[in-house]
Order: sequence, then structure tokens, then C-alpha cells
Amino acid sequence: MGLRLNEDSFRKLISGQTRGAVAGVLRFLLVVVSLFYGGVVRFRNFLYCKKWFKVHRSGAAVISVGNITTGGTGKTPVVIWICNLLKEKGVLCGILTRGYKTNKESILETESCGDEPAVLVKSCPDARLVINSDRVEGANDAVNLFGVKALVLDDGFQHRRLGRDLDIVTIDATNPFGYGKILPAGFLREPVSCLARASAVIITRCGQVKEDALGDIEKKLLAINPDLTIAKSLHCPVCAESSGGDEINLEELKGKRVFAFCGIGNPDSFFNTVRGLGAELVGSRIYNDHYHYMDKCLKTIYEQAHGCGADLILTTEKDWTKISLSEWAKKDIAFAYLQIKLQFSAGEAQIRGLIDEALAGKMA
Repeated sequence: MGLRLNEDSFRKLISGQTRGAVAGVLRFLLVVVSLFYGGVVRFRNFLYCKKWFKVHRSGAAVISVGNITTGGTGKTPVVIWICNLLKEKGVLCGILTRGYKTNKESILETESCGDEPAVLVKSCPDARLVINSDRVEGANDAVNLFGVKALVLDDGFQHRRLGRDLDIVTIDATNPFGYGKILPAGFLREPVSCLARASAVIITRCGQVKEDALGDIEKKLLAINPDLTIAKSLHCPVCAESSGGDEINLEELKGKRVFAFCGIGNPDSFFNTVRGLGAELVGSRIYNDHYHYMDKCLKTIYEQAHGCGADLILTTEKDWTKISLSEWAKKDIAFAYLQIKLQFSAGEAQIRGLIDEALAGKMA
């Protein structure tokens, strides 16, 4: 029996969905590797806690948005929400990101810089985007070149070298603790006990799980950190936008036969969102996270959608930044992406209060 370990099959392997002797052996080996990896992570955190590793402070208020698991936990909508909040307050802010799978080491204010940064540039046009794998250097660039007063550190929870004034962690309600194991046996980047150093948690995609499951997540979080501020949020679809620039309202998606594809960390959440809109999901295709689409991929997607009798081919905004549809826009099945925005169901006022505290003393 052979196993193709792309990201989707890897998820099925570590979650236990893939059965058989080979899968069992692979899971055992992954646990052995995770013990070593977990030990390295714990030792590194120990060095920071003992202040043997230096933490560098920025001249701006630093608000970190991160996660404790790999994959899509909904960080980007939270970053966008914070940047828009800072804009409302009249605070010039910067977004500091490492630019996953970008081709350059350091890029300032550009859209040709990977999927997530491109979404951030589009959604936060007044923010200054700084891409640098060296977070300290990037923070200095943002302050010295652009004069920002606040920095939103994207994917920053594990990047402890840059000091922060507020640590927000996003937890995906559909898979909050990464199958309970550290990489590569599970999706945890570090032990859940490390949430003790977080200031706040925003539980995302709350609309996709039952209320008692949310209660269990909250209890576990408070057992780790009783002082943790916990907010709950929904990823709310706004509309779909086609390759021709036409807006498709949500009502129009009801009953529509949709073929969906994506290359994100949590593909099931996207497919569940499509179903939740009342669309009929007639087919789907999953690619690796941050996948770069070539014309051959789009041809395959179109042919599969045509074979399923789809009325619409739908993807995420993140995937949309990486595809060129000049040829496919003329086909009889339209390509479109689903716009999503963050909406709090609980705890928004508390998160706003923490942001105000982080800004205090840095605005002079």
C-alpha cells in the first residue's frame, strides 16, 4: 500500500482517518520525531523565559497575531480587522510578515509578494506592508522608513525575538489543538501550555461547531491561563466576485451548483462555508497550502467542474491572488472567489480594550 503524503493526505494520516499497518507505522515514527522537535521548542522557550535569549523592543506598539497550530486558523481576517481598527483611531500602522514562499528576503510595500501579503495589501491599503524574515530588522524598517506608530506582527506567536505589547492567538474552533500532538505527529507548533504567555485568544469559525464544543475549548484555555481574554468570532461571507469583476450576492449562490477548490491550511472550513450558503457542492479539489496555480491546474479544475455540471467555480481570496484567468474568464463556467470578513460574536469590546492598552504610551 502506498501513501501520497501531500498536505491533505498528511492531515488524514495524523488525524487517524487513514487506516492500515503502513499508516500505523508512519504515525509511530512521526511521534518519535515530534518528541525531539518538542524538546527543542521547550528548550528554546526556556532560554527566552530565563532571558538568556535577548528580546528586542521596537519604537512602535507591537500587536502580535499568531497561532499555536499550523494551517489556517483565521489569522489574516484578524490582522485586517486590527489594521482597520487602527485606521479608525488615526494610528499609522504597519504589517510585519515573513512573506511565506516569497522570492525575496526583504520586500517593502509590494503586491507581488505571495498570497497572504497580497490579500493584506488589498484589504489594508493605508497600512505599510513590510516583508522580512528578520522580524527585528523589519520592525526597524517600518519605524524608521515609514514612521509607523503601531505594528501588527503577522504569525508572530513563536517569533519571540521581537518584543510585543499584545499577544493575540487565533484558535480554529474546528480543530483547536492540532489533534493534541506536536509537529510532525500533529499540528501543534508548541505545547498548548505555551498559551500561558498569550494575552488573548480569538476562537475563529465558531459558527461551524456546536456550542458545547466551544464551551469545552474555553474551559481548556482557561485551565491553561486563567487570565486569558477569550473572544469568539465568525468568518462571515460577504459576496463572491467573478473574474469579470461582477459581484455575486450571497442570495444568488443558494441552489447554485458549485465546484470549489483551494490551497489553504483548513480546506474543509471553506467547503463547509460554501455548503452553509445553500450552494450545492458538486465537486471539489484540494491543493497544498500556498499553492501556485499554473494554467494546467486551471484546465484540470475547469474540466472537472464541467464534468460535474457546475454553474460556478469558486475559490478563496487567498488563492485568487495567485491565478491568472484571462483565458478562462471567457468560458461558460465562471471563476469567482468568496470574500470573507471577521465578525465577533463575543469579546470584541475586551479585545478593543487590550489594543488601547497596547497603544498607550507609544503614541507620543
